[in-house]
Amino acid sequence: MNRKLTGKRPTFSTNKTTINYTFVMILVALIGVGLWFASQVHDPEGRFEPLFLPTPTATRTVDSLVLEGEAYFEAGKIYDPEGKDAIDAYYDVLERHPDNAQVRAELARLLVYSSALLSTTEERTERLSLARQEIQQASDLAPSDSTVQAIKALVLDWSSTSTAASQAEKQDWINQAEQAANLAITLDPNNSLALAFYAEVLLDQNQKAQAEEHARLAVQQGPELMDTHRVYGTVLESLGEYVYAIEEFEKATEINPNLTFLYIRIGVIYRALKVYDVALDYFAKAITINKSNGVEDALPYIAIAKTYSRDGEFFIAAVNGEKAIAINPTNADTYGQLGDIYVRARNYEGALPVLKCAVVGCTAEENEVGGVAVQALELTNFDVAYYYARYGSVLAALSRPEENYCQEALEVMAELKTAYGDDITLMSIVADNEAICYPLEATPSP
Repeated sequence: MNRKLTGKRPTFSTNKTTINYTFVMILVALIGVGLWFASQVHDPEGRFEPLFLPTPTATRTVDSLVLEGEAYFEAGKIYDPEGKDAIDAYYDVLERHPDNAQVRAELARLLVYSSALLSTTEERTERLSLARQEIQQASDLAPSDSTVQAIKALVLDWSSTSTAASQAEKQDWINQAEQAANLAITLDPNNSLALAFYAEVLLDQNQKAQAEEHARLAVQQGPELMDTHRVYGTVLESLGEYVYAIEEFEKATEINPNLTFLYIRIGVIYRALKVYDVALDYFAKAITINKSNGVEDALPYIAIAKTYSRDGEFFIAAVNGEKAIAINPTNADTYGQLGDIYVRARNYEGALPVLKCAVVGCTAEENEVGGVAVQALELTNFDVAYYYARYGSVLAALSRPEENYCQEALEVMAELKTAYGDDITLMSIVADNEAICYPLEATPSP
């Protein structure tokens, strides 16, 4: 059956379309921009960083870094040679923010206070030198900052009382301290730190009445500050007001309960009052704080040893002195102090090798207590001069015609004459030892 088909007739030819060149150019341009951006992202010197990359290190503000230092300070960890401490934290701040005068001044303050935790004159001298460097930089950065100038007074005042400083240095530093304190008060008359540190300067200038007045005012204006109570306690102690001095130091410990040098100071006052059991309690508190912070510090053990020695308990005194040496066996100053304890106990044979380590130095074989080589102390201050006098006295006391130590004793006395010939006390000791040794030197050996 014929059917009529309808619809479009099929075709097998290709239908050619016109190319849109504008669209193609846009696509090419977009691809080019994408490739360039990708190259910038992956090129180390490119302009862009990939999105959502983690920050390589956490960004810390000055405040957070300072808070870390304050936390160490509050814990009593001002200085720890074996671990991180408050001083380290402030140095970290200054590595990132070297122009922060306030942080640099606070570091100087901590360096000063940490010097009270060191047991040798050499260590204290070096620490105060660092403090002077830091506070000078802080003062250069912020010459009109009252607190910076107040801390400058503190640093220079403590430097002026160092036994290693010459008379010229002492006078220069105390004068500069007075100038800095006056400037601090001029810049801010209500600055409690400025008043307190000026009181400390006045005390070291032997102006005790004015020192007491300024220290009292500092406490009234800044009762919340440890420094004001510490200074007032120091002033009252110098006036012989020991009970009130202890009260002020106690208030300082209430504000900062973990600062060992405050407890040691209180213990020293009780020891001077011959209340030995209470003094020992305060020294023990310092040891407890150090242990809680993982700090090994010889100073409280030396304080305990001196206390037992004053009380006539020479055996226990020696045990604690030996503990101090065990903590720091190369510290020549500790050997000098232990030698003094032995002398007070009339243990001259035991004192001789220990004092030798302090005055002359000793090898590990010669060191019967510490077992390590010890370098002699330099004769640069009265503390060391006292060890020289002790050593010379022991040598003279043990000398006999058949075992004569007088040659060495006279050599030690000659060094004392050269260095401290104008000191009446030391020269009287020299004269006594010479009176023993000259006849022995003139006596022929058997």
